[in-house]
Amino acid sequence: MKMKKKTKRVHTIIKKTDGKVKQKRKPYFGKEAHAAVVEYQSTDCRKNRHLIYEEKIRPSFEKLAENLIFIHNFSTSKEHFHVLKSDTVSFLYEILEKFDPSRGSKAFSYFNVCAKNFLIIQSKKRAKQRNRHISIDDESLSLREKNQIEMSQIIPSQEDAMIKEEEHAALSLMLGRIKEKVSNQNEILCIDSVITLFNKVDELDFLNKRAVFVYLREISGLNPKQLSVSMSSLRKHWREHKRLVKYDEDFFDALLGSAKDE
Repeated sequence: MKMKKKTKRVHTIIKKTDGKVKQKRKPYFGKEAHAAVVEYQSTDCRKNRHLIYEEKIRPSFEKLAENLIFIHNFSTSKEHFHVLKSDTVSFLYEILEKFDPSRGSKAFSYFNVCAKNFLIIQSKKRAKQRNRHISIDDESLSLREKNQIEMSQIIPSQEDAMIKEEEHAALSLMLGRIKEKVSNQNEILCIDSVITLFNKVDELDFLNKRAVFVYLREISGLNPKQLSVSMSSLRKHWREHKRLVKYDEDFFDALLGSAKDE
């Protein structure tokens, strides 16, 4: 009796499913998307292009971006995921016309590789930014460094600081040698004011030709004509030495041009 009921149940199930074919899942970036890309490239009408992209291509790009981000774990937060997905789709749109169907490759293969490379580059950039992050709670930071962080200033690398220190020392030495070559009293006053100004360059509020000339005039006590003549003489000595050392371009361009423009 039990066997008959079981057999009847099986026949009922077969009858209900009879004639029904299991449907395959439609690929998100298959032949239709490939044809849409070719169609997009073949038309010059902006309106038609927009319709083709929005209706046939963009959904495939969005799904492609989503899958790559999830599979390769390019994003760990919901907010960043949406930003990264949007950036990836925008990138694919920008390179849409670069795909060449005449080479025989499929659109999916081409855009899949391009999107993956884009995401790898973005991931490396993000990692680099994280490595540059400095916490103000870091106990190894000095009080000065913490103040710089609070003031949103960039702390130069140790290498850059050493280079700047070496350049400053070389320039100080050069200015001292120029001072040894001058004998005119006005030129001595001028070079002394240049040395003073150079040593306090980081404290200056403005650094342009006009400002430098005003600073030199106030420090030296010379009038504009005397200062211009003295600067012309010092400029000759400067040209003899400027190729021997690296120099602060902003400061010395303003310095050497200040008297000339007056």
